[in-house]
Amino acid sequence: MPGGNLIDYEQITFCIMNWIKKVFKGCAHKSSEGHYHGHYAEDRQFYAPSGSGDAWREHENEEIDRAIALSLLEESQKGRRVKDDKSQLEDDEQLARAIQESLNFEPPPQYENVNTYQPMPVHFPTGYRICAGCNTEIGCGRFLNCLSAFWHPECFRCHACNLPISDYEFSMSGNYRFHKSCYKEQYHPKCDVCNHFISTNPAGLIEYRAHPFWMQKYCPSHEHDGTPRCCSCERMEPHDTGYVALNDGRKLCLECLDSAVMDTKQCQPLYLDIQEFYESLDMKVEQQVPLLLVERQALNDAREGEKNGHYHMPETRGLCLSEEQTVSTIRRRPRLGTGNRSMDMITEPYKLTRRCDVTAILILYGLPRLLTGSILAHEMMHAWMRLQGFRTLSQDVEEGICQVLAHMWLLTQFDSASDSNGAWTSSSSSSSRLKKGKRSQLERKLGEFFKHQIESDASPVYGDGFRAGHQAVYKYGLRNTLEHIRMTGRFPH
Repeated sequence: MPGGNLIDYEQITFCIMNWIKKVFKGCAHKSSEGHYHGHYAEDRQFYAPSGSGDAWREHENEEIDRAIALSLLEESQKGRRVKDDKSQLEDDEQLARAIQESLNFEPPPQYENVNTYQPMPVHFPTGYRICAGCNTEIGCGRFLNCLSAFWHPECFRCHACNLPISDYEFSMSGNYRFHKSCYKEQYHPKCDVCNHFISTNPAGLIEYRAHPFWMQKYCPSHEHDGTPRCCSCERMEPHDTGYVALNDGRKLCLECLDSAVMDTKQCQPLYLDIQEFYESLDMKVEQQVPLLLVERQALNDAREGEKNGHYHMPETRGLCLSEEQTVSTIRRRPRLGTGNRSMDMITEPYKLTRRCDVTAILILYGLPRLLTGSILAHEMMHAWMRLQGFRTLSQDVEEGICQVLAHMWLLTQFDSASDSNGAWTSSSSSSSRLKKGKRSQLERKLGEFFKHQIESDASPVYGDGFRAGHQAVYKYGLRNTLEHIRMTGRFPH
């Protein structure tokens, strides 16, 4: 027992001190006994000890030998304790080294431009160590030797969850340490459609698709598994969010549904807004051209009835008609029923009669206000040129200048319109009156997307035509560009 050893040691020390006292006390006593009582030269007895001197000498030697033996025993025990402490320290250090050498790290997969780290154990000489986490001294016991520093095991923590990293592998991003699972959660891209981690391809690389404007990331498989897209903003439908199913088979996201124009009556204020926009450009449409909102099939049927015209594929969303025909228009908007399906929509036939070169403008129903307005502005330009007697133009010139007017109208709907009015028209004050107050952040984002669609269109007719028309209007102004088109049938260079 440790307590018994301590008592024995104290008792031995006490006995040694008593023995030493007895030795010195005995020497002092015999010296006094050896003092002489007579003359120095004559009394030889004063040199000799008393009659008990021999017995004392023998006893004294035994006591000294015993004290020396006990002293040597004490020194031996001290040395053994020092040796035991040193041996324990060496054992702890060997254990720490063994733990470090057992950490065979593997580099985690690389995600985009994020750096990963493969730590290697570094051996330092034993001695004074400071923890890189808490900046305090590391005493005896377990420690980590990693990233060219020493750590208390509890100080080597994940930057994401702040829990100690005790795994054999971990990941690095910059100077931050992560559990592999936390690193994956933070940096590995997830699919915005199925919400799963995007898997790697056979080459071990993370492969996904992304919308060029919305940057919606999704697994490549969703392009072929029937995942629907919004017919307005083109975003794919997430599995946990239901899109609205329109009667003609299109899907509409909830954000676009919020400002969607659903029937002919609802579209009339927007039609007046577009007419005012053209008047502000000194391009008033004199004749009253009917505006009708129609379903997809009615629009396709009307397109087949037209003799001339170029239509934007893969889907036509607006038409400027010149022929007499009967179309089915939407008289009452549908309501949202169970399963996010539209229902109870009422349509009616509308017979178009030819009073001028334009019989009607048809627009696909169910699109957001800004997209509906830009399509209407495009078709109104077709109507204006026909009513003004423009010659038959090449497709890229006619569709290009119509896209320029659609783009211009979108600009008037936001504060950025004031930056471009000088290039478009001198009637900037009239254009600014068309802005109907502040738009919501979502509607502004949709407007930016519709502008992006016009600007980035890759088709040779609509895309290249817009860019050529935009450059001409920016350089020469809208009025001069239109006059040049009337005379030559081409954009000015």
